[in-house]
Amino acid sequence: MDREQFINTMTGAKLYDLTQGCSIFTPPWPGEKALEVHFFKRVTGAYGGGQGANGQLLNWSNTVGTHLVGETAFHSGGRAMADIPLTDLCGPGVVVDISDAVSDYSLYTPEMIMERATVKEGDILIINTGYHRYSWDQPDIYNPDAQGGVESKEFGFLVRHPGPSPDFFQWALDMKLKVIGLDCGCAEHPMNTPIRYMHENEFKKAETKLMADYGKSWDEMFPQDEYYHMTHIRMPKAHLLLAESIVGEIDELKDQRAWIMIQPIPFMEVETAWSRACALLPPNGMAEGDFFKIMDSAEMLDLTIPFSVQTPQWANYVPLTVTYTKRVGGQHFGMGRNGSICNASIHLATHMDGEKHFWPAGRTIGEVPLEHWVGPGVIADISHLVSDSSVYTPEMIESVVEVREGDILIIKTGWYKYGWKSLDSDEFRYMIKHPGPSPDFSDWCIDKKIKWLGIDAVSQDHPMNTIQRIWHPKTFEEANRKLVEDFGQDWDEMFPLDKYYQDTHLNLFPKKIVHAENLGKDISKVESGRYYIGCYLQKGMEIASMWGRFVAFREGS
Repeated sequence: MDREQFINTMTGAKLYDLTQGCSIFTPPWPGEKALEVHFFKRVTGAYGGGQGANGQLLNWSNTVGTHLVGETAFHSGGRAMADIPLTDLCGPGVVVDISDAVSDYSLYTPEMIMERATVKEGDILIINTGYHRYSWDQPDIYNPDAQGGVESKEFGFLVRHPGPSPDFFQWALDMKLKVIGLDCGCAEHPMNTPIRYMHENEFKKAETKLMADYGKSWDEMFPQDEYYHMTHIRMPKAHLLLAESIVGEIDELKDQRAWIMIQPIPFMEVETAWSRACALLPPNGMAEGDFFKIMDSAEMLDLTIPFSVQTPQWANYVPLTVTYTKRVGGQHFGMGRNGSICNASIHLATHMDGEKHFWPAGRTIGEVPLEHWVGPGVIADISHLVSDSSVYTPEMIESVVEVREGDILIIKTGWYKYGWKSLDSDEFRYMIKHPGPSPDFSDWCIDKKIKWLGIDAVSQDHPMNTIQRIWHPKTFEEANRKLVEDFGQDWDEMFPLDKYYQDTHLNLFPKKIVHAENLGKDISKVESGRYYIGCYLQKGMEIASMWGRFVAFREGS
């Protein structure tokens, strides 16, 4: 299959978003930290050049919203999230609906799964228990017998949901499943977690049900030492991963096989990571087997740099900090895990600048449908045409690749090699001397109806069209001399402040053309050409910009 056919196949595939809205209202796993969003600056709060930005500081635990539970959550010697290859998180799988067979506190079994759908060795398995109906972003469930006539959504989603039978995880290991995803707060039964001790009344109800159904107490059914060894040692060592809070369009995939992707933020130090979960069905007229074969042979190029406390932030933004609030061995009830709270401003590592970052009337990240973040596009390698502080033009881009109307456009300047995780790292050069676009670039993007932009540098704008111009006067003088040599105009002649200050932010965001910054990693391997490009962002409902996983797909051999 050639590149054009491959891109057309992926474009024609049916995309389903399986992600829960991530909000300040999203309940975290019991006892964990809820998401906090704090504006530390606003558009009018800047100084020294022109408009500023809406800058947000987030404080969160990663069990809020759809997330991937990494190996190090339970087994400290496991792989870091950033070290888990995308091939372990994407692939053929099945969404199995067992909602008719489960109820509060009940157990589901391998037999329940297999009698409803075909599960194959090496699959990703998503289980629809029906408990996503209790997700905070779903309609209320009215029940005259409930207090206030409305069922408790948080208790339904996090405390009362069903869980796996004692033989379930052994079956999953025997099947060599890659990921098990659940449409509720935990892939384990809540009574096999500290919830058992946090909500003793709920545990009594669950054990009463277990005795009625199986004639055994909880500890008889789930011997704690055996259960601990399975979930905290054997499963992580076998690289069996768990995805939790799968919601979204899950009901549209009942008992269907699909190509499933769990795309987490590639944390280096953190045990669990926010993720975008989605599924693809074949285009109309294409057989499932043929589609899976195409996807299985396709190459996924990860354009996302690792997310770490070492990752430098933009200018005066706040870096990432990680505080471990609990450890596997530090919890008295014996079923503990590693858990942390993160704090960061958004503009570090690979991220998408959203509309609201500069345009207050724009959409938040979570309000933009997943379809907008994926699609056909191009990567333009202009690294041989640019140097320190230089200006690139639409003509340079079109000299290396054909840009079509509606494309996603990623520009490879070569500056990724000066990023923090590189043998050639030069942070000052990366932050302050990267190339930027010419004055006609934004109008060209509007004419081309570019879907979104991406850049392998710290900003889509030229640094001398930002506050860096004032903070680094020596570099500005150097850049100004270079501009005169290259274009015969000085900076203020070529980039009048009122029109071009933070050009691609202020002129393009109101046109809903936003951009990703700090692309890297596999971008070193890509050539100019057409790709199917995916941006998989956490679905932040109040958030102006967001981290995610950025992937370029190309056909396999």
